[in-house]
Amino acid sequence: MTAPLHVIILAAGQGSRMKSSLPKVLHQVAGKPMLHHVMDTARTLGAEGIHGVIGHGADQVRSVTPAGDVTWALQEQQLGTGHAVAQALPAVPDGAVVLVLYGDVPLINPETLVALVSRVNEQSLGLLTVDLGNPDGYGRILRNERGQVTAIVEQKDASDSQKAIREVNTGILAVSSDHLKRWLPELSNSNAQGEYYLTDIIAMAAGEGLTIEVAQPGHEEEVQGVNNRLQLAELERWYQRCEARRLMTEGATLADPARVDVRGSLTIGQDVLIDVNVVFEGDVTLGNNVSIGPNCVIRDAELADNVTVHANSIIEGAVVAEHCQVGPFARLRPGTRLARAAKVGNFVETKKAEVGEGSKINHLSYVGDAILGRNVNVGAGTITCNYDGVNKFQTVLGDNVFVGSNTALVAPVTVDNDAVIGAGSTITAHVDEKDLAVARSRQRNIKGWKRPEKKD
Repeated sequence: MTAPLHVIILAAGQGSRMKSSLPKVLHQVAGKPMLHHVMDTARTLGAEGIHGVIGHGADQVRSVTPAGDVTWALQEQQLGTGHAVAQALPAVPDGAVVLVLYGDVPLINPETLVALVSRVNEQSLGLLTVDLGNPDGYGRILRNERGQVTAIVEQKDASDSQKAIREVNTGILAVSSDHLKRWLPELSNSNAQGEYYLTDIIAMAAGEGLTIEVAQPGHEEEVQGVNNRLQLAELERWYQRCEARRLMTEGATLADPARVDVRGSLTIGQDVLIDVNVVFEGDVTLGNNVSIGPNCVIRDAELADNVTVHANSIIEGAVVAEHCQVGPFARLRPGTRLARAAKVGNFVETKKAEVGEGSKINHLSYVGDAILGRNVNVGAGTITCNYDGVNKFQTVLGDNVFVGSNTALVAPVTVDNDAVIGAGSTITAHVDEKDLAVARSRQRNIKGWKRPEKKD
């Protein structure tokens, strides 16, 4: 029977070099806290238990991490990585495989971890190392003459010859919980930092004749930790480069791969065109032949085939059917649904609006809490007055309704099929099918009127 996997995520550090009141692990990469990236990765591994070790800002970390599958352990004093793991270990059953991850190392690839965990049994543990051109600051991997790993030495405790070693410890390892429960109480803090190093278990394992099985990541950025905002920005850029390569491989043309940000999950069809400075957030789906203009933000939205989004538009929580056009400078707010070939033009805002097939809201309008039928034309300057200061009310426009410019539709109100609203009207009552509704005061021209003059 395969041993159950338990993941311990170390997330107790203060992160003083971030110069922030926000706990370090809550700083975001690709629109998501680093700790949440690590937890999501642990879930993809099928871990039976996820244990978060928290310290600085513990309450804040818990409050923004609604994770019912996470067992929290508090490290009140930060006495080293070995001490941190020991805080979580009582909740880990005997006979489990323990994988140790870090809340500030957010972009580790699940495949890398699967390869690492597969190396673990009662006679071996798995250690993730990486070869760096500049290993400064990292613990060095010590090997014997047969190439076997024998220990890890931290930089502050390393000799000059050891500092020349380029294979370094990532801190990520996998080992039997039975071994951990035996080794951790034996750790010593007799080192330059005065801390209990988790890495000291490597020498213990080697001394007992266990094999130290080494795995390495496909890219060194996978194991890059974040200690300051410069490193945070570097990881963000690496993540976005990876996303850009994925999108181009899957059928997207990017006007500039360096100027597209994906902060969530983006699924695309073929022949997608994405211009510069486009941001995708949450869960976004783009169909075939979708074109996104520059400076757009698309969040939690579905865009079907042949949709065109013009420049400087914002789409959030909306569903856009095939052959629709949006923008420029349009805003589709949550609950908006555009049927086939609908158009929402420049400086138009919609919210909780269903816009029927072929209907158009071309200019300078607000349409909220509304249902529009087919082939409706909404003139410039039209607004649905859907809020009375307490409650929201709905506007319903039937098929082929024509709404003249500068019209106010005071909800709740219904305009039946084929009706016409005269420009400048304020509509407060039902309009029957094929009626013309005009609701404005009669024009008066005052003869001989003189403009006021400015007094000295």
